[in-house]
Amino acid sequence: MGMALPEGRPTCLMELPGLAFAVWMFICFYASVDSYPSGKIREACTSMIPCHGSSPQLSPEHTITVNGTEFKPGDNIEVHLSGPDFEGFFIQARDAEHLDSPAVGSFMLVDRKLSQLLTCGRIKNSAVSHTSKAKKKYIKVYWIAPGDAPKRVQFLATVVKKYKTFWVKIPGPVVSQPNALSPTTPLHATSEAISTLHSVSYLSKPFNASGCGSMKFCIRNPSNCDPESASCFFLSFQEEKSSVFIEMSGPSEGYLAFALSHDQWMGGDDAYLCVNEDHRVHVSTAYLKGRSPPVLDSENALEDVSWRLVDGILQCSFRRSISLPAYKGRFNLNASYYIFLADGEASEGGLIYKHRHQPLITNGIYNVTGLPQDIGGSRSPQLIKAHGALMFVAWITTVSIGVIVARFFKPVWSHSFLFGKEMWFQVHRVLMLTTVMLTSISFVLPFIYRGCWSQQAGFHPYLGCTVMALTIFQPLMAGFRPSRHAPRRQLFNWFHWSTGTTARILAVVTMFLGVDLPALDLPDPWDTYTMVGFVAWHVGIEILLEIHSYCLVRKVEVIEDDRVQILQSLTSAEAEGRLFKQVVLTIYVCGNIVFLIAFLAAINHI
Repeated sequence: MGMALPEGRPTCLMELPGLAFAVWMFICFYASVDSYPSGKIREACTSMIPCHGSSPQLSPEHTITVNGTEFKPGDNIEVHLSGPDFEGFFIQARDAEHLDSPAVGSFMLVDRKLSQLLTCGRIKNSAVSHTSKAKKKYIKVYWIAPGDAPKRVQFLATVVKKYKTFWVKIPGPVVSQPNALSPTTPLHATSEAISTLHSVSYLSKPFNASGCGSMKFCIRNPSNCDPESASCFFLSFQEEKSSVFIEMSGPSEGYLAFALSHDQWMGGDDAYLCVNEDHRVHVSTAYLKGRSPPVLDSENALEDVSWRLVDGILQCSFRRSISLPAYKGRFNLNASYYIFLADGEASEGGLIYKHRHQPLITNGIYNVTGLPQDIGGSRSPQLIKAHGALMFVAWITTVSIGVIVARFFKPVWSHSFLFGKEMWFQVHRVLMLTTVMLTSISFVLPFIYRGCWSQQAGFHPYLGCTVMALTIFQPLMAGFRPSRHAPRRQLFNWFHWSTGTTARILAVVTMFLGVDLPALDLPDPWDTYTMVGFVAWHVGIEILLEIHSYCLVRKVEVIEDDRVQILQSLTSAEAEGRLFKQVVLTIYVCGNIVFLIAFLAAINHI
């Protein structure tokens, strides 16, 4: 859904023309190295985002002011940008109702030493930027209104304080043509511009879950949590004649939002937002289009609006009619939809930012005016959950046990046979083939879910593909294993060991990266500590068995004449070695199962 809620419909890397993608990569690389010291930043005309390899700051320190609130075509508007020392800036004017649209009008400079004109799109002099990295506190320019100017125009600025410290699209004043109607308020307009048609009150007490499943339709995360608790996300719908009373609550000092959607992807959704602006909560509706940030509706179809913000818990309630045919973008509540619930940060001016973790999504479509239910949801798609679970089973359990058996149990089970082969070899082979099967199944699940390559997953998919290749290569290489006494057997053993060890190390690194991705965001820092604990557990067991093997070898005497190895107290030494290794293996398997259950439970909980 939109509002920067879930990740949107997949956009495949392979769909970009190769040349265009290469040019884009070059531009961003060049820009990040050069940091646009000359101010010639036409590449940022649309997004206004510098390619500096970091995220924008949340609360702007700089302000935009103008010398008037109205204009006519051909008028000059004086525009000022001021604040603490900054190195770079980028100013544009855009249609206030469509801030993603191209720049509007042209600018005229006051000081050519500090500022320069740029051409964005086909409009000459439609943007202003810096000329050098010299520090500045104040910029003054004139904006010239074009003949085809929209009714309302808003000024936007990106300001770079230092290379890694910058603000994007700082909202400035809105100037209007005479007799312009009330604007459709963009998301980052000031609180004074967001008005409702109905009174807003303050909630005197927090919500509760009474009536969930019997009188009202509730969504809770974690399941059955209390909306008064500091970790509960809560959304309820209660039908009252021709309207529905809605309550939303969660731990957030920025914003809470939910949306009704026809699918599980962003775009084309009916959204409702409770945004904290300067310690006051504003409740608005929005229709989400594509992956663009939401634009709040100027006409609010909500009644009986109330809110509460105490101890980091944001709560809001409101009422809306089941059917709102007069309001474009408002869905009929008698139908069934997927329901999204998200939270995130908001600036002091009410500008909201993309959610920090995956939004809650119901597992199916529901009619909130139908039979009351008390349900949960998931912050991770089922296919991604299955992907994570299978990888944990493969690389925490089967491969680890298989490696221990092959490394230390050859002498223990050398005289035990299973289906005509030595037992250690059969156990090792079954566990490794199981690892290959589980990894292969798990590998394809993210591609089935996304439909293509993920551009937001960092190094995780690249390392995952490497692990998959090594996992397939390992059994293929084993199929060409030379006989035990062949001259190349030693070379094979080294290749087999190094390939397997490399795959295991990369798999662990890949899992470390994967548990913090938005689609499978396990609790932090629990996930990191538990992964470190598993690695320490496995390495500790291997070191223990290595020390035991070394001590056992010390009991061996070599009779040079016969070149026969004889154990001192042979029978007792063999018994001691076998018993110790079998006890350690049992403890190791139990420990691995404990780690596995912990990870599977965490995946099931999200």
